[in-house]
Amino acid sequence: MSVFANKTLMITGGTGSFGNAVLNRFLQTDIGEIRIFSRDEKKQDDMRHEFQAKMPDVAGKIKFFIGDVRDLASVKNAMHGVDYIFHAAALKQVPSCEFFPMEAVKTNVIGTDNVLTAAIDAGVKNVVCLSTDKAAYPVNAMGTSKAMMEKVIVAKSRTVAPEQTKICCTRYGNVMCSRGSVIPLWIDQIKAGNPITITDPSMTRFIMSLDEAVDLVLFAFENGISGDILVQKAPACTIETLAKAVTGLFAPGHEIRVIGIRHGEKMYETLLTNEECAHAQDLGNFYRVPSDKRDLNYDKFMEKGDTERNTLTEFNSGNTQLLTVEQVQQKLLCLSYIRDELAAREA
Repeated sequence: MSVFANKTLMITGGTGSFGNAVLNRFLQTDIGEIRIFSRDEKKQDDMRHEFQAKMPDVAGKIKFFIGDVRDLASVKNAMHGVDYIFHAAALKQVPSCEFFPMEAVKTNVIGTDNVLTAAIDAGVKNVVCLSTDKAAYPVNAMGTSKAMMEKVIVAKSRTVAPEQTKICCTRYGNVMCSRGSVIPLWIDQIKAGNPITITDPSMTRFIMSLDEAVDLVLFAFENGISGDILVQKAPACTIETLAKAVTGLFAPGHEIRVIGIRHGEKMYETLLTNEECAHAQDLGNFYRVPSDKRDLNYDKFMEKGDTERNTLTEFNSGNTQLLTVEQVQQKLLCLSYIRDELAAREA
């Protein structure tokens, strides 16, 4: 019997890659209900038919709710009877957020506040919100909106007793083969006989699988303290290494064309800032960034303060473990999407 036994889990943005991964992981367990909340009825209908076909005995556990995190009323309408929430709804494309920054604010910042407000009002026991490495030292609109999202999460955690509603946040890097990510684009380019396009060969990015993303959320769910930001110690690789790994699997020697950095992109990403390192805790495969529990009355800190500082340093995609082409290929071959695409290519 698991902690999810007979419980109702709600996933915002649930028709995305993360929501699908959670359904595949949980649907055949003793969980009571998984509630998919999103604004796209077509994706919901596609997901409904997909799981009715592949998991007919348990597909009835999935309940679909049309709504938008930007609309507090629609979030509240879907929240009745919910025990736990994984908040994955977001605008994630860096260039599109650069051109429409207020749209990123509405979804990533205000939407998160709406989800947490509704969760607290409904007495939801545990909420885990999904953030990104782009929120650390943000230089683009997407990362800035996610950084503000994290601030909202930490601030909201101070307003409610953790035994009533525990609120935590996870921060991770690029998820391989997730919707809108670069690897499916490259595979489509190879299929079309076109060169695959990369931004800058020496650019580095953290990489992880969808299963690892779910593992991080579950770790935060089980081990996080309200207000925490949990970070996984992910490996990274250069964009050139990733491109060579993909072409090596699908079309050895295929042309790789450099097109230059897009709007708002960084040469490397950070998962843990130097400032966070001052009080972060090393948990083995994860870092825990506890929230600052001080209040606004700073007078009490004038005479005696905390002068101790950790020896951790910034954790970024340039100083973590950099994978080789062969190591990246091993990670890729663990993904069902890659195996299915390779099988189709060989058929």
